[in-house]
Amino acid sequence: MERVKINTEYLASHARHNSVFKHFPTDNALYCSDVAKVMPHILTRYGEAELQAALIALELHGHVGLYALLGVKMGCRALELLDVGRGDLSVRSFAGLKPPLSCLNDGLQASTGATLGHGTISVEPLQVPHVEALFTTGEKTLRLTLKRDFMQLIDDELRDLIRQTGNDTPEYWAAVRALAIDKWLRFDRRSIFDEREE
Repeated sequence: MERVKINTEYLASHARHNSVFKHFPTDNALYCSDVAKVMPHILTRYGEAELQAALIALELHGHVGLYALLGVKMGCRALELLDVGRGDLSVRSFAGLKPPLSCLNDGLQASTGATLGHGTISVEPLQVPHVEALFTTGEKTLRLTLKRDFMQLIDDELRDLIRQTGNDTPEYWAAVRALAIDKWLRFDRRSIFDEREE
Protein backbone atom coordinates (compact mmCIF):
# COMPACT_ATOMS: atom_id res chain seq x y z
CA MET A 1 0.00 0.00 0.00
CA GLU A 2 1.31 3.42 -0.95
CA ARG A 3 1.84 5.92 1.86
CA VAL A 4 -0.25 9.06 1.87
CA LYS A 5 1.80 12.18 1.22
CA ILE A 6 1.15 15.09 3.54
CA ASN A 7 0.52 18.32 1.69
CA THR A 8 2.22 20.77 4.06
CA GLU A 9 1.50 23.72 1.76
CA TYR A 10 -2.22 22.96 2.01
CA LEU A 11 -2.01 22.58 5.78
CA ALA A 12 -0.28 25.93 6.18
CA SER A 13 -2.76 27.78 3.98
CA HIS A 14 -5.86 26.17 5.49
CA ALA A 15 -4.88 25.96 9.16
CA ARG A 16 -8.04 27.72 10.38
CA HIS A 17 -10.48 26.58 7.71
CA ASN A 18 -12.52 23.47 7.09
CA SER A 19 -10.89 20.11 7.72
CA VAL A 20 -12.74 18.22 4.99
CA PHE A 21 -14.59 20.69 2.77
CA LYS A 22 -12.82 23.09 0.44
CA HIS A 23 -15.90 25.26 0.80
CA PHE A 24 -18.78 24.50 3.09
CA PRO A 25 -21.88 23.54 1.05
CA THR A 26 -24.41 26.36 1.13
CA ASP A 27 -26.51 25.38 -1.88
CA ASN A 28 -30.07 25.44 -0.52
CA ALA A 29 -31.04 22.49 -2.75
CA LEU A 30 -28.89 20.24 -0.54
CA TYR A 31 -30.92 20.93 2.61
CA CYS A 32 -34.37 20.09 3.92
CA SER A 33 -36.88 22.75 2.88
CA ASP A 34 -37.45 24.21 6.38
CA VAL A 35 -33.70 24.65 6.92
CA ALA A 36 -33.08 25.88 3.36
CA LYS A 37 -35.71 28.57 3.91
CA VAL A 38 -33.85 30.14 6.85
CA MET A 39 -30.24 29.54 5.73
CA PRO A 40 -29.82 32.85 3.86
CA HIS A 41 -31.17 34.74 6.87
CA ILE A 42 -28.93 32.84 9.31
CA LEU A 43 -25.91 33.50 7.12
CA THR A 44 -26.69 37.23 6.85
CA ARG A 45 -27.57 37.74 10.53
CA TYR A 46 -25.13 35.42 12.30
CA GLY A 47 -22.38 34.59 9.83
CA GLU A 48 -20.79 31.55 8.27
CA ALA A 49 -19.22 30.20 11.48
CA GLU A 50 -22.57 29.85 13.27
CA LEU A 51 -24.25 28.36 10.21
CA GLN A 52 -21.52 25.76 9.71
CA ALA A 53 -21.33 24.83 13.38
CA ALA A 54 -25.11 24.50 13.60
CA LEU A 55 -25.36 22.27 10.54
CA ILE A 56 -22.58 20.02 11.83
CA ALA A 57 -24.05 19.93 15.35
CA LEU A 58 -27.53 19.06 14.13
CA GLU A 59 -26.29 16.24 11.93
CA LEU A 60 -24.22 14.88 14.82
CA HIS A 61 -27.14 15.32 17.20
CA GLY A 62 -29.57 13.44 14.99
CA HIS A 63 -32.40 15.97 14.96
CA VAL A 64 -32.98 19.72 14.86
CA GLY A 65 -33.00 20.50 18.55
CA LEU A 66 -33.21 23.74 20.45
CA TYR A 67 -30.56 23.02 23.07
CA ALA A 68 -27.99 21.86 20.50
CA LEU A 69 -28.55 25.15 18.68
CA LEU A 70 -28.18 27.10 21.93
CA GLY A 71 -24.86 25.31 22.44
CA VAL A 72 -23.75 26.44 19.00
CA LYS A 73 -24.73 30.03 19.71
CA MET A 74 -23.03 29.92 23.11
CA GLY A 75 -19.81 28.47 21.69
CA CYS A 76 -19.71 30.97 18.82
CA ARG A 77 -20.21 33.81 21.28
CA ALA A 78 -17.38 32.55 23.49
CA LEU A 79 -14.99 32.41 20.51
CA GLU A 80 -15.91 36.01 19.66
CA LEU A 81 -15.51 37.36 23.18
CA LEU A 82 -12.25 35.51 23.86
CA ASP A 83 -10.98 36.31 20.36
CA VAL A 84 -9.79 32.76 19.65
CA GLY A 85 -10.32 30.20 16.93
CA ARG A 86 -11.98 26.80 17.05
CA GLY A 87 -9.93 24.37 19.10
CA ASP A 88 -8.17 27.12 21.08
CA LEU A 89 -10.11 26.84 24.33
CA SER A 90 -11.48 24.36 26.83
CA VAL A 91 -15.09 24.14 27.93
CA ARG A 92 -16.75 23.14 31.19
CA SER A 93 -20.49 22.59 30.67
CA PHE A 94 -23.14 22.77 33.37
CA ALA A 95 -25.86 21.29 31.13
CA GLY A 96 -25.50 17.87 32.72
CA LEU A 97 -25.65 14.46 31.09
CA LYS A 98 -29.40 14.01 30.64
CA PRO A 99 -31.52 15.30 27.72
CA PRO A 100 -32.87 17.73 26.89
CA LEU A 101 -30.40 20.16 28.52
CA SER A 102 -27.41 17.90 27.84
CA CYS A 103 -28.06 18.42 24.12
CA LEU A 104 -26.30 21.76 24.64
CA ASN A 105 -23.04 19.80 24.83
CA ASP A 106 -23.25 18.70 21.18
CA GLY A 107 -23.59 22.32 20.07
CA LEU A 108 -20.70 23.39 22.29
CA GLN A 109 -18.42 20.77 20.75
CA ALA A 110 -19.35 21.57 17.15
CA SER A 111 -18.95 25.32 17.57
CA THR A 112 -15.79 25.51 19.69
CA GLY A 113 -13.80 22.50 18.57
CA ALA A 114 -13.48 21.54 22.25
CA THR A 115 -14.43 17.88 22.03
CA LEU A 116 -14.50 14.72 24.09
CA GLY A 117 -11.96 13.24 21.68
CA HIS A 118 -9.54 16.09 22.32
CA GLY A 119 -10.23 16.00 26.05
CA THR A 120 -11.01 19.72 26.05
CA ILE A 121 -14.64 19.62 27.17
CA SER A 122 -15.98 18.38 30.47
CA VAL A 123 -19.56 18.12 31.70
CA GLU A 124 -20.55 18.53 35.31
CA PRO A 125 -23.00 15.73 36.29
CA LEU A 126 -25.33 18.09 38.17
CA GLN A 127 -28.64 17.20 39.84
CA VAL A 128 -30.04 20.51 38.55
CA PRO A 129 -28.35 21.24 35.21
CA HIS A 130 -28.62 24.62 33.51
CA VAL A 131 -27.69 26.31 30.24
CA GLU A 132 -24.29 27.59 31.30
CA ALA A 133 -20.65 26.95 30.47
CA LEU A 134 -17.15 28.15 31.33
CA PHE A 135 -14.74 28.79 28.48
CA THR A 136 -11.01 29.00 29.21
CA THR A 137 -8.06 29.98 27.07
CA GLY A 138 -4.71 30.82 28.58
CA GLU A 139 -5.36 32.99 31.63
CA LYS A 140 -8.86 34.06 30.51
CA THR A 141 -12.09 32.41 31.65
CA LEU A 142 -15.53 33.44 30.49
CA ARG A 143 -18.88 32.30 31.92
CA LEU A 144 -21.92 32.37 29.65
CA THR A 145 -25.41 31.65 31.00
CA LEU A 146 -28.68 31.75 29.11
CA LYS A 147 -30.62 34.75 30.43
CA ARG A 148 -33.52 33.90 32.70
CA ASP A 149 -36.24 35.40 30.46
CA PHE A 150 -35.08 33.35 27.46
CA MET A 151 -35.00 30.18 29.58
CA GLN A 152 -38.51 30.92 30.86
CA LEU A 153 -39.78 31.45 27.30
CA ILE A 154 -38.31 28.10 26.22
CA ASP A 155 -39.73 26.28 29.25
CA ASP A 156 -43.19 27.75 28.63
CA GLU A 157 -43.17 26.90 24.93
CA LEU A 158 -41.94 23.34 25.49
CA ARG A 159 -44.55 22.79 28.20
CA ASP A 160 -47.24 24.01 25.76
CA LEU A 161 -45.94 21.66 23.05
CA ILE A 162 -46.16 18.68 25.38
CA ARG A 163 -49.69 19.66 26.38
CA GLN A 164 -50.74 19.94 22.73
CA THR A 165 -48.88 16.99 21.18
CA GLY A 166 -47.98 14.64 24.01
CA ASN A 167 -44.39 13.82 24.85
CA ASP A 168 -42.15 11.88 22.48
CA THR A 169 -44.77 11.62 19.75
CA PRO A 170 -44.09 12.30 16.04
CA GLU A 171 -46.15 15.49 16.41
CA TYR A 172 -44.03 16.56 19.36
CA TRP A 173 -40.75 16.10 17.45
CA ALA A 174 -42.12 17.97 14.42
CA ALA A 175 -43.14 20.84 16.72
CA VAL A 176 -39.73 20.80 18.46
CA ARG A 177 -38.04 21.05 15.07
CA ALA A 178 -40.19 24.04 14.07
CA LEU A 179 -39.57 25.72 17.44
CA ALA A 180 -35.81 25.16 17.20
CA ILE A 181 -35.62 26.62 13.68
CA ASP A 182 -37.66 29.63 14.82
CA LYS A 183 -35.32 30.25 17.78
CA TRP A 184 -32.23 29.68 15.61
CA LEU A 185 -33.40 32.58 13.50
CA ARG A 186 -34.67 34.84 16.30
CA PHE A 187 -32.20 34.33 19.16
CA ASP A 188 -29.16 36.53 18.59
CA ARG A 189 -26.12 35.10 20.38
CA ARG A 190 -25.02 38.66 21.25
CA SER A 191 -28.08 39.28 23.43
CA ILE A 192 -29.32 35.99 24.92
CA PHE A 193 -26.49 35.24 27.36
CA ASP A 194 -25.29 36.78 30.58
CA GLU A 195 -21.54 37.20 30.00
CA ARG A 196 -19.02 37.37 32.82
CA GLU A 197 -15.24 37.17 32.89
CA GLU A 198 -13.85 35.21 35.83
